[in-house]
Amino acid sequence: MKQTLTWRSKLSFGMGGFGKDLIYAIVSTYLMKYLTDVRLVDPMFVAVLFVAARIWDAFNDPFMGMVVDNTRSRWGKFRPWILIGTLLNAIVLVLLYLDVDLPAGQYAVYVGIMYVLWGMTYTIMDIPYWSMVPALTDDENERSQVSAIPRFFASMAWLVVGSGGLYIVKYLGGEDQVLGFSRFAIAVALIFVVTIVLTVTQTRERVVATSGTGEKTTPKRMIEVLVKNDQVLVVLGIALFFNMAYQLSNSFALYYFEYVCGVKEALYATYTGVAGIAQMAALAAFPGISKKIRKGIVFAVSSLLPVAGFAALLVAGYVAPTNILLVGICSAIVNIGIGFMLVLVTVILAEAVDYGEFKLGTRNESIVFSTQTFVVKFAGAFSGFIAAASLNPIGFVPNEVQSAGTIMGMRVIMIALPAVLSVLCLVVYKRGYRLNDEFYHHVLAVLRGQEARTANEEEKGV
Repeated sequence: MKQTLTWRSKLSFGMGGFGKDLIYAIVSTYLMKYLTDVRLVDPMFVAVLFVAARIWDAFNDPFMGMVVDNTRSRWGKFRPWILIGTLLNAIVLVLLYLDVDLPAGQYAVYVGIMYVLWGMTYTIMDIPYWSMVPALTDDENERSQVSAIPRFFASMAWLVVGSGGLYIVKYLGGEDQVLGFSRFAIAVALIFVVTIVLTVTQTRERVVATSGTGEKTTPKRMIEVLVKNDQVLVVLGIALFFNMAYQLSNSFALYYFEYVCGVKEALYATYTGVAGIAQMAALAAFPGISKKIRKGIVFAVSSLLPVAGFAALLVAGYVAPTNILLVGICSAIVNIGIGFMLVLVTVILAEAVDYGEFKLGTRNESIVFSTQTFVVKFAGAFSGFIAAASLNPIGFVPNEVQSAGTIMGMRVIMIALPAVLSVLCLVVYKRGYRLNDEFYHHVLAVLRGQEARTANEEEKGV
C-alpha cells in the first residue's frame, strides 16, 4: 500500500537539510582556506589530515550504518541518532573554529583532533537522516519530492555560506578573521540544532521491511549487503565521481577567483550565489521533469551540463576574467546540472535499498546510505587533498601574484578535473545501473505483494 506524506512532514524533513548542509558548507568551503591563509597551517599537513580522517571514515561510516539498522526504539531507528549526532556535531564545529591561542605545533594537533571528531559526529547524524528517505514513502513521485526538498534547502544553505560567508565573517569579526569565523560557526551550530529538532519532531518512518523483521545486522551481514547488492556499488561509483567534481570546484573556487581572475569577493559571491539559485531552481523543477522525461535522459543531461559550464568558464577566464555576468552564466549552467544530480543520486540510492530487499531479503537503509555519507566526506577530503597538496608543486605563494604556470595549474584543478569527473558519472551510469523504469516497477510490485501477504497473514493470526 502506498504511503502518503503531508507537506508539513516533507518541509520539516527538508529543513533538516538546511541545517546539516549549513554546517557542512562552512567546513567544506572555508576550513582549508581558514587553516592555510588565516591560521598559517602547512598546506601539506592539511592535505594529510583530510585524507587520514576519511580513511578512518571508511571503517566508521558503515559501522554507524549497522548501529542504526540495529536500533529499535519507540521513536524509530533513525530519529534518536539524528538528534544525538546533531548536538555532538554542533559542539565540535564550535571547537573546530574556536579562537584558541596555541603554538603552531599544538594548534595543528588540536585542529587535527577536532576535524576527525567533526567527521565522526557528522556521520552519527547524516546516515540516519538520509536513511529515512526510503522509509518515509514508497511512492515514486513522493520519493522524488522528499529527495528534492531537503536538497533544495541544502542548496539554500550553500548559497548563504558561499555567497555571504566572507561578508558575514567580516561583519562578525571586523579585521579579526579568527574571531569572525568563530562567531560564524556558533551561529551556524545554533541554526543546525533548531532545524534538526523540527525534523525529528515532525516526521515519522512509514515504510518498514517486509521480510527479515527483527534480525540483527552483523558485521558479516553488513559486508554482504554492500558487496552483493551490485546496484549499491554502481551508485557508490556515481556518487564518488559526482561529489569529487562538485566539491573540488567548490573548495578551489576561492583560490581561483582571487589568484586567477584577480577579484575574490565579488566574483566568488556571484559564482556561489548563482550556483545556489540555479540548484534550487533545478531541484524545484525535478519532480515535474521526472514525471515526463525518462530517468536515463535526465541523468545524461545532468552529467553533461557541468562539462559545458566548466568549458565556458575556461573561455571566460581568458576572454574576460573579471566579467561578473559571464561568471554568473557559467555558474548557472554548471549548477543546474548539479542540482538535478543531487536529487538523482538520492533517488537511485533509495531504489538500491528497494533492490537490496528484493534481492537479499532484508531492508538495510542505514548501511546502504552510509556509503553516501562516506562518499560525500571522502570526496570533500579528496578535493581538499588535491587542492592543498597541489599548491606547493604548482608554485603557489599565499597573498602574492602567481606565475603563469601556477595559474595554469589552478585552471586544471578548478575546471579540467571536475569536467572529467562529471563525464565519468555518465559512463558508470550507462554501464552499470540496471534499475530502469520497467525493472524497478517489477521490484516494487514484488515488494508490495510481499507486504500485502504479510498483512493478510497477520490479520488472520498466522
